Amino acid sequence: MEAELPEYAGHYRLESCLGSGGMGVVHLARSTSGMRLAVKVVHAEFAKDPEFRGRFRQEVAAARRVSGAFTAPVVDADPDAGRPWMATSFIAGPTLAEQVKRNGPLDAGQLRRLMAGLAEALRDIHRVGVVHRDLKPSNVLLAEDGPKVIDFGISRPADSELRTETGKLIGTPPFMAPEQFRRPREVGPAADVFALGSVMVHAATGRGPFDSDSPYVVAYQVVHDEPDLTGVPEPLAGLVRRCLAKAPEERPTPDELMRALRSVAASYDTQAFIPAQRVGGARGQAESPSQPESPSASPTASPSVAVPAAPAAPAAPAAPAAPAAPAPEPQSEPEPEAVPRSRPRPGRRVLLAAGALGLAVGAVLVSFTAFGGEGETREKAPSGGAPGAWTAEPVSGRGGVPQCTHGARALLCAQTGVVFALDPADGELRWRRPVGTESVSGPPVVSGGLVQPFPDGGPRLEGRSPATGERVWQRGASGYRSIRYAGDMLLLAGADGTVTGVDSASGRTAWTKPAAVPADTALDAFPGDPLAYATAPTPDGTGTRVTALDPGTGEVRWSAQLAGTLRPIGAGEDSVDFLAVDGPDSRAVGVVRYTPGTRTTSRVELAVPRPDVRASVRGDVAYLLAADGALQAVDLGAGEELWHLETSVPHGSAPAADARHVYVTAPDGRLLAVDARDGRLVGQTPARLGADAGTVAAALPSPVVVDGLVYASAPDGTVFAVAGRDPAAW
Repeated sequence: MEAELPEYAGHYRLESCLGSGGMGVVHLARSTSGMRLAVKVVHAEFAKDPEFRGRFRQEVAAARRVSGAFTAPVVDADPDAGRPWMATSFIAGPTLAEQVKRNGPLDAGQLRRLMAGLAEALRDIHRVGVVHRDLKPSNVLLAEDGPKVIDFGISRPADSELRTETGKLIGTPPFMAPEQFRRPREVGPAADVFALGSVMVHAATGRGPFDSDSPYVVAYQVVHDEPDLTGVPEPLAGLVRRCLAKAPEERPTPDELMRALRSVAASYDTQAFIPAQRVGGARGQAESPSQPESPSASPTASPSVAVPAAPAAPAAPAAPAAPAAPAPEPQSEPEPEAVPRSRPRPGRRVLLAAGALGLAVGAVLVSFTAFGGEGETREKAPSGGAPGAWTAEPVSGRGGVPQCTHGARALLCAQTGVVFALDPADGELRWRRPVGTESVSGPPVVSGGLVQPFPDGGPRLEGRSPATGERVWQRGASGYRSIRYAGDMLLLAGADGTVTGVDSASGRTAWTKPAAVPADTALDAFPGDPLAYATAPTPDGTGTRVTALDPGTGEVRWSAQLAGTLRPIGAGEDSVDFLAVDGPDSRAVGVVRYTPGTRTTSRVELAVPRPDVRASVRGDVAYLLAADGALQAVDLGAGEELWHLETSVPHGSAPAADARHVYVTAPDGRLLAVDARDGRLVGQTPARLGADAGTVAAALPSPVVVDGLVYASAPDGTVFAVAGRDPAAW
């Protein structure tokens, strides 16, 4: 701790020291009105480091993104101050590390409540696109209303520009997931679930599932050995074991954990943790409830940034004993709802370089050669899985997510600067052509028997042979407000409402209709539907004018003015389906079906408005995936919501569905499968982030489902196929 502590951080007077960690000191502070706060003030040496300031800004941003129901809400912060600081609400209560040290392991009832509370907290954190990456006992506060997760110092929002330094990883080995050692760039929400499992073992036994005095040995055990769950009471041990699966895709999601814990009736009893009291240090030695550093980290918490190699800091002095814990509850309890068990994976030899190992109050920065690293990429790499499964990297070393569609008996894809075709049976590259553009607006379209690489315009419009990729025609794309392929026609809408129809096979203009639709019209068309739809807001902004056009002639088939702001998401034989949005941020508030034959409208309101929803329709069911990861199914025929699932997948693709499953692509390259009947997650592929793990794709293509196979693509540049009939085997 610095010899001189500041008197103020912003407008907040610092009263006493609650703890010191590797990156800063946490003070008990008061606002002008007298409200108690916990204020983290960064150490002076880190304040001079631009990279550290960037990481501190990331911590503030991550902490602000979560709701505060399961964290310490951010009240104020100044990452650009001479000594950067952040103020959060003060939460009375010990850390889990302190509680276990003082009173021993928690009893069965406390363990159940802890696991349920942490699962809720992770769901809340993940749904806004944040991965904590350092969940451990000292970063869990035991408040009266349940556990709070704190210290987002090394967390990473999904859209963060910051990246883990090459060859290094940051965290605390006993609570790190295998992928944090093997592929630190690919760490996703599942790593926090692994940490939850380790935290639960510590809470139940006072030790971790992988124990050694050497962090190198712990790292090897985490990657290769089975966890030691001796002392963890059943039935929680089964859930903990699943959390500690080596493969990220085999761990349950927080939502699945909560569902499983609901079958244990006592999980949600009303008895709370009893916060311990301790004496604060520094100014006045005022007595106050403990508050860890983070305001998010306790005196034994890890620093929130990589630090030079240094000897381990001395342990914090023991605090006065807290009130005695309640007597343990009987441990004969019902088995939780089943969560898919992990499958054994073959071990791999681990190489540990004797590089820098920085331990500063419990945190570690490990330089490593490889923890089971990845080999060379190939243009085609058969997956060796179910029949029809394969993985290909058609453009080796090129970044970006390939955008793919199925047509003309090929898988047709666009990627930065190229368009290519793959054999759907085995992923073999049939042809690849440069297209001279750095932007990819979406998957190619097959229209007029040709491949159309630029479905939304781009620098130009063109048609290419599906057999060779050679260009057949091209024309300019400027001056049009909306561009859409419908059947064998290309429709171009100008800002004045003029619509032009172009023959997709030849690129020649077939017809032009001046003022055919309202100005500022958006065009939409759906596979198998003979019509195209032009939508525009009504002049008073309270409704949407919908015009159905015949793509072949430009004739208006019907027109209707519907209430609300609507966006087409699908069409059937006799109806059109819309997403209803409202508010300044255009949150989805309902799903609307319009039947032009009877001029009737039906609407299903969403229970919770959802941000930035991507949607698709199969039959009578609309599937919606919101930017916060909420996936839900709405039955338009029955007029009700069927189910919803918190996927922890922020900003995923539009869903795709077949008769049994709903498929979604995640920003980290995972393909998720959800049971279409009840909304259970039934399978997911491994993450495929590649070298640019810190970036987020501008648009994720929807999975493609054809003849029992599901095709998807990932940020590492790969395109892959899996069998849709058995997602559990992915």
